[in-house]
Amino acid sequence: MNTPGTPVARRGLLEFRAEQHTFEIGGVRVGGRPGSRPAVLVGSAFYHGHKIHRDADRGEFDAEEAARRIGLQDQYSELTGNPCMLDVVGASPEAIVKHLAFAASATKAPLLVDGTTIDVRLAGLRYAAEAGIAGRVVYNSIQPEIEDVELDAIRAAGVDSAIVLTYYLKDFTAKGRVQAVHELLPRLRDAGIHKLMVDTCVLDLATMGQALSAMHEIKDEFGLPVGGGVHNAVAVWKGLKTKMGPQAEKPCMASALSLAVGIGADFVLYGPVEDAPYAFPAVAMVDTALSQLIVEAGGRLDKSHPRFRIG
Repeated sequence: MNTPGTPVARRGLLEFRAEQHTFEIGGVRVGGRPGSRPAVLVGSAFYHGHKIHRDADRGEFDAEEAARRIGLQDQYSELTGNPCMLDVVGASPEAIVKHLAFAASATKAPLLVDGTTIDVRLAGLRYAAEAGIAGRVVYNSIQPEIEDVELDAIRAAGVDSAIVLTYYLKDFTAKGRVQAVHELLPRLRDAGIHKLMVDTCVLDLATMGQALSAMHEIKDEFGLPVGGGVHNAVAVWKGLKTKMGPQAEKPCMASALSLAVGIGADFVLYGPVEDAPYAFPAVAMVDTALSQLIVEAGGRLDKSHPRFRIG
């Protein structure tokens, strides 16, 4: 019990017990104390239903339009100072190779290798190794039930960066998401995967609350960069457009991103890469607000921080 008049030790807003780790992946730094380093935004390209597709299974697409949309993310990253990564999706092994090859030349941003099946993801890994781009690739994603064959392939490709998706079916709660990290960390380190970004798994509006709580707990306990696909909460909101109107979608997406960054997310997946004009200003605004806490504590900010760009 505290004696009357004795100061009570407490942490300030978005301060954590664990040392906060920052990883450099393909020239982009992710992680650290919120406010000191801007959040990383990740847009997706070549996803299911993306209008640039001509034949999704064969990896055929409108290259000019793809370059324009990917370039839009780079443009807003430069405008705001928020770093970016590109989530590269493939529907087949043939497609993921073509998409990665194009993306690697269209942007300098780190690339997430994303596929719905292990065959697609492993094809992406093999290409990354052969093309010499393993250092700018993030494996998306590792789940609690991952098998050794997949970890062995990541190690063989020389990829040491991955997103851990805490889709933990044994206990799909905020605490369960933290437990998933506990269980996975030793295996991932043994596999040579040392740069970890933890996606706390947002499926809808209800699970976003769980995911946000898990983000705070994981930063507090492990100090790892956290975030997730918070746009999913808006994408599956059935009544949004029918009850609120189509004009409500983008503001709600921006609000979801802002909420996550406001509680400490180091990265956010915001959905289609063409939504960059809505996503980046919203996140840059929150980063700028949080930066004042760093300044008041005597910290210094890099001149590329959104604080110095968006005014």
